[in-house]
Amino acid sequence: ATPLGQAVARELVKRGRIVKMVNRSGRAPAGLAEQGVQIAAGDACSLEFTRQACQGAAVVYQCAQPHYHEWVEKFPPLQASILEGAASAGAKLVAGENLYMYGEVDGPIHEGLPYAAATRKGKVRAEMAEALLAAHRAGKARVVIARGADFYGPGVLDSSLGERAILPALQGKPASLVGSLDVPHTYTVVDDFGRAMVVLGERDEALGQAWHVPNPPTLTQRQLMTLFFDEIGGPARMSGMGRLMMSLGGLFIPAARETVEMMYEFERPFVVDSSRFERAFGDSATPHAQAVRATVAWYRRHLAGRSQGAA
Repeated sequence: ATPLGQAVARELVKRGRIVKMVNRSGRAPAGLAEQGVQIAAGDACSLEFTRQACQGAAVVYQCAQPHYHEWVEKFPPLQASILEGAASAGAKLVAGENLYMYGEVDGPIHEGLPYAAATRKGKVRAEMAEALLAAHRAGKARVVIARGADFYGPGVLDSSLGERAILPALQGKPASLVGSLDVPHTYTVVDDFGRAMVVLGERDEALGQAWHVPNPPTLTQRQLMTLFFDEIGGPARMSGMGRLMMSLGGLFIPAARETVEMMYEFERPFVVDSSRFERAFGDSATPHAQAVRATVAWYRRHLAGRSQGAA
């Protein structure tokens, strides 16, 4: 299950809901099985499977995605299958998205902006969002979209503020980040994203719209990574990989190759406006200091578990 899916499940468990997670392995993420979360193994690209998996659901949370380098080919049919499953069950569909569909933006990124992406993945995101909202308008399904920025937090490894940054910092090495370290860049806390998706699933007035989830105040990557070093205890050493290094890495690593077209998000200010959600449903953003503390604690456990596994 994705980190976002796990965050949604944790929030639902807190609220006393019956939760069923779907993944390919059928194995429950650590801590969730003990809390009564059911697990169904299957391929969400299969219409037959999604119809079966969604039966009896009141709300379906779409947190699944293919590998980054397979987005263009596999993401639209995956989401279409999940939409069909939710529609067949008469369930609400809450879809988690990022902000690629807007393209390069001057000024704060808000929900009223046009979908102006020039990148391959941005165009796919725009097409998928339009398909969801069209299904809602047509009465096929009740849909709401939650949009977050790059996120970090417990369980988040594959992120610009994930294991390539935090694990080296824990090991006394420089953190590796993407792009410029000194322009503002909004980060979403993964548990805030999950909580916002649950809120949107509970509120009918949210339906048929896209909402930017609450975020802590925007910092530069250097400022935010320095909070991690302060929590870990050590000098703040870090570097940012530019386009050339990402392009070279892309010769061997498909995910790095796919990151190059999105580098604009890390080369200029990337500031997300979530005030519309906050006015409607309240501000539930976790302060960075608190989120950093929880993230470092999780990474320490993760690193210890890896060491024991290697031994």
